[in-house]
Amino acid sequence: MTRFNWFNATTLTLGFAFLYLPIILLMIYSFNESRLVTVWAGFSTKWYQSVFSNESFMNAAWVTLRVGFISASLATVLGTMAALVLNRAGSFKGKTLFTGMIYATMVMPEVITGLSLLLLFVSLDFTRGFWTVTLAHITFSMCYATVVISARLVTFERSMEEAALDLGCTRFSAFMQITLPIIFPAILAAWLLAFTLSLDDLVIASFASGPGATTLPMKIYSQVRIGVSPEINALSSILIAVVAFGVVTASLITKQAHAKRMKEEQQAHSST
Repeated sequence: MTRFNWFNATTLTLGFAFLYLPIILLMIYSFNESRLVTVWAGFSTKWYQSVFSNESFMNAAWVTLRVGFISASLATVLGTMAALVLNRAGSFKGKTLFTGMIYATMVMPEVITGLSLLLLFVSLDFTRGFWTVTLAHITFSMCYATVVISARLVTFERSMEEAALDLGCTRFSAFMQITLPIIFPAILAAWLLAFTLSLDDLVIASFASGPGATTLPMKIYSQVRIGVSPEINALSSILIAVVAFGVVTASLITKQAHAKRMKEEQQAHSST
């Protein structure tokens, strides 16, 4: 058993400080009265009010939320279908190629992915804007959804699904009534991951965006290049709070679903 000594405590403290101290400082200075982000002049929430009254920030946030919701939803649907094919279809011609094409975007540099999508949209004469950004986010987030859902399907016990088929259910009915509720926590986790990746993306969106399709990361980056303002700190703090709330909520939902499933399995075993 490893003892918790001074070396482990120091290493752990430095590691957490390196990860979270910048975020904590950013959130603290978002309540700074002064416009100078490094000089504390008192507590104030005026920069949060300024963010919500800034029309350009609100428009960029609305675009980001719409792109994130649509791309995460479609990426999760496509990722679920891809995971089912990879785990249920068995061996088929081209499976290796299909698997490689799905997972390629996970290891592909974002610059290459963004440039490839830009060339595709230009060759197809697509006007770059909201929908090109959405298609680009679906492209790179689908693989992450596939990985998350595939991991759940690998450990999925198919005996209940087979029992439903023996009792007269069609494959679609068995999937909707048996498989889908069981793997739903993984689907929800995949959606949240795809949504978070969409919120965070800057590089690919920069290649695929056009007039009227400026996302929030792009807006923040353009503002930071001019100079960091307390408004940026406030906006970043809001984003951190939203993402943290989503992660905690998803974790609680997954934990409750797992506890409910375990309780149902225990009741089924006790009844037999």
